[in-house]
Amino acid sequence: MGEGIYFTLRKHLDQFPLGFPETSCGVEIEILKKLFTEEEARVATLLTPFPEDAGQISRRTGEKEEELAEKLESMSRKGLIFRLRRQGQTLYNAAPFMIGLYEYSVTRLDEELAQLYKRYYEIAYMEEMGASDVPGFKVLPIGEQLQENLVLFPFLDLREMVKSARIISVAECICRKEARLTGGGCEHPLETCLSFGAAAEYYIENGMGREISSLEAVAILEEADRSGLVHAGANTRHLSNICNCCPCCCASMKGITLKGYDRHRYLNALFEAVVDDERCIGCGSCMERCPVGAISCDEVAHVDRDKCLGCGLCAGVCDSAGIEIRIRDDREEPFDRMLSLGRAIIEGKAKNIGGKRNEPDPKTLME
Repeated sequence: MGEGIYFTLRKHLDQFPLGFPETSCGVEIEILKKLFTEEEARVATLLTPFPEDAGQISRRTGEKEEELAEKLESMSRKGLIFRLRRQGQTLYNAAPFMIGLYEYSVTRLDEELAQLYKRYYEIAYMEEMGASDVPGFKVLPIGEQLQENLVLFPFLDLREMVKSARIISVAECICRKEARLTGGGCEHPLETCLSFGAAAEYYIENGMGREISSLEAVAILEEADRSGLVHAGANTRHLSNICNCCPCCCASMKGITLKGYDRHRYLNALFEAVVDDERCIGCGSCMERCPVGAISCDEVAHVDRDKCLGCGLCAGVCDSAGIEIRIRDDREEPFDRMLSLGRAIIEGKAKNIGGKRNEPDPKTLME
């Protein structure tokens, strides 16, 4: 089989909306070699993004079902493919690099792998994440300063969505863990990555995260808010995950804070901070708090709404109650499903890079 299977797997992963682009130095192949054996890489290329049981995959590929089932279960427990338990069936599907292989390696991460991830992000993946100009994540505030009645917008009420979740897990933030292993990092809390539903079950069963109650999840969000972290989840109405992001380590924010890219490439700002000039005392606390430098201050604070994430962190430190967090009138609504988001990302990439880097099969668009 040889190491050529890793190049085949790279092409396979590159068909996802957030792909796995090739580099001249081959760092992406080194990542795959670190994560997969040659046989695991071969099996991974047999899977689609749609859940199938071992029997279905066996019939489609000609693999022996019993041997295949054993390999699939082993790989899923290593975070190399996704596994779903549903109505007595065990289903498997391919995992993209992000959100997927990268996050699922949180308990396997060592200094060598962290260095490879850091290098790949700087060379290729920061650009890949923003290539479509379709933000993959949405930002949701939880602060008490939110001035909107969200009854008409239940998919924007983070606190209530968390309270109604069927099952929740929390894991360490892979981004901050990587940064600490590569000589950087920050002092923000580490155990802040929340998953819900099927994703939570996967994390819990694999020992990548621990099960928590909705009350503990809300407490984690509140602690993250106090620490200055931005609550960002997949840019869909469905709640599958919440990353509590710092501006110094997190993949979804570093393009904005370190490279000065437009926030829309990475994050969908559904809310905005609005200053009440009559109440603002010009103390500058909000300016220091803003994770993306969207606020300036003289006699009163001024918000650059093109930069503002609507995260609500500024309002949380305003003693004069001079900042309100409001839903943007010109907001871009989150996508109904991951399928729609994936299509938009692929179409955006095709438009912005002057043609498709790859020709994705429709099956690469995840439900």
